Amino acid sequence: MPLKNLERTTINCMSTIVIRPIAPEDNIAIANIIRTALTEFGANKPGTVYFDDTTDHLFELFNTSSLSAYFVAVQDNTIVGGAGIYPTDGLPSDTCELVKMYLSKNVRGLGLGRKMIDHCLSVANEKGFKQVYLETMPELNKAVKVYEKFGFSYLNGPMGNSGHNGCDLWMLKQL
Repeated sequence: MPLKNLERTTINCMSTIVIRPIAPEDNIAIANIIRTALTEFGANKPGTVYFDDTTDHLFELFNTSSLSAYFVAVQDNTIVGGAGIYPTDGLPSDTCELVKMYLSKNVRGLGLGRKMIDHCLSVANEKGFKQVYLETMPELNKAVKVYEKFGFSYLNGPMGNSGHNGCDLWMLKQL
């Protein structure tokens, strides 16, 4: 595994969290985190990743293109979150999408989300992307505030063909 795809970070000075590329055996755990988080925030609605079949097969999805990457955060041998980049159909060739960025409740508010986004933006830059797009919902308002701090700007409508018509906030960041 290339060192650049593995990042260690300490949260609360007590536990190390490793950010690493997704493995096949991670599919069930990260799908559970995604669906649990969406349910917690009342965002488990049609047209979102909650009902997307690929949510159960993220390892396979992110291994279909050399331009995609998905990372999981692991604490004490337990997956606690994930995030990735994907060259979504219909996006300009210099643009990827920040996708499936979700954390377990017990690690939210500790800075891990910022670490995951920063890692994904760095990888997007390494892969030659100039812009990063994302789709989200008002229900995920804490995440939206983090995206704003990263310099994501609001768009008037969606870009590309993600298939997630349940999202009604669209943002873009120049790298």
